[in-house]
Amino acid sequence: MSRVRVTTDLEFSAAHRVFNPEWTDERNHQVFGGCANPNWHGHNYKLRVTVEGELDPDTGFVIDFRDLNSLVDSVVIKDLDHKNINLDVPWMEGVISSAENMVIAIWSRISGVLPNGVELKKLTLWENSRNYVEYTGE
Repeated sequence: MSRVRVTTDLEFSAAHRVFNPEWTDERNHQVFGGCANPNWHGHNYKLRVTVEGELDPDTGFVIDFRDLNSLVDSVVIKDLDHKNINLDVPWMEGVISSAENMVIAIWSRISGVLPNGVELKKLTLWENSRNYVEYTGE
């Protein structure tokens, strides 16, 4: 049977502050610059989700795009969209809200709820049109 990768893009807008609570405001500003602004800042994020699996002979799908989008929306996007990541997202509590930490946390959210036979292969999280992080679960 053929294995195929399926990719979808989703978007959300959120605010956050990238800072280490163990450091002074001065140290946070030295390391994180404007991202450590105590009054937050925001991004229009894009999340690319790639899964892989064998084709269902009855549908020709690995997973229906509608199902994949709905799943990611229910476990990730609804928690992040128009929220303050530091204050409003329980699964990011106590974690520095860098894009790198976010993509790892998002991986955990998605990988645990995929249907049998569908494997999460890669996540790409854009903070803006220039900057993104990728994660493959390793």
